[in-house]
Amino acid sequence: MRIFVTGATGFIGSAVVSELLGAGHEVMGLARSDEAANSLLKAGAFVHRGSLEDLESLRSGAEAADGVIHTAFNHDFADMAGAGLMDRRAVQTFGAVLAGSGRPLVVTSVIAHLPPGRIGTEEDAPDVNTAGKHRIASEEEALSLASQDVRVSVLRLPPSVHGDGDRGGFVPALIHAARRTGAAAYVGEGANRWSAVHRLDAARLFRLAFEAAPAGSKLHAIGEEGVSIREIAAVIGRRLDLPVVSKSLEAAPGHFGWLAHFASQNIQASSMLTQERLGWKPEHADLLSDLEGDYYFKS
Repeated sequence: MRIFVTGATGFIGSAVVSELLGAGHEVMGLARSDEAANSLLKAGAFVHRGSLEDLESLRSGAEAADGVIHTAFNHDFADMAGAGLMDRRAVQTFGAVLAGSGRPLVVTSVIAHLPPGRIGTEEDAPDVNTAGKHRIASEEEALSLASQDVRVSVLRLPPSVHGDGDRGGFVPALIHAARRTGAAAYVGEGANRWSAVHRLDAARLFRLAFEAAPAGSKLHAIGEEGVSIREIAAVIGRRLDLPVVSKSLEAAPGHFGWLAHFASQNIQASSMLTQERLGWKPEHADLLSDLEGDYYFKS
């Protein structure tokens, strides 16, 4: 099948492209720069020039494909409302093209805004009243397309999608904070946990979702339900030869910066239903094992 992939040269999207090509699909990746275009060509994919802001490029890309995998998101922390609106418009554009066709659309979301206080499941709906609600603005929009004969699925990612090449995720932010402050830290007792998944396991789930997920599916790319922040800090401290310390809630922003809120939160979900429905099983290294790789600690 010919698949249009947004975010095709990003950390996750590039793994998705490789996974799709390895399974015999033809991939057309969205590229806004010559560098991105060259990267796609080197991988063996076709190039479709455009961007998330250019809705016409999204429309024509979807029209030329058998379906869409949407992994791109503009992580502009200075204007998350605008980023959420951009994402929603992208999904609306894909929906308008795919409506009535039964073709697949896989849209990326996150588990971070599921109801707090328990391990989230695929059946849970995100809390639209959270501060970061703009990140999941397109999830409801996407799922509504199931009633318009689009085989749409939403694939939620955990706080840590890890592996070689992880530069802008939550764990690299913890490492950067440790280097900047001279200590690896956690908040309070550090008992709060984050779910995690290896990028290659996530990429395989994107492919399975495209190939087989029923319309209206909510899927969780969760390899580990919970890794404690204290355990993560301990590995970071050992690898950087830095002390491991506890920070109070009040002191957390000074150490963690933009990550302070997440560093004190439980962000956990299960993938049990996803595994049952699509036969997906995580196979690659867990987060703490992955942190033993030198690529996380290159200067």
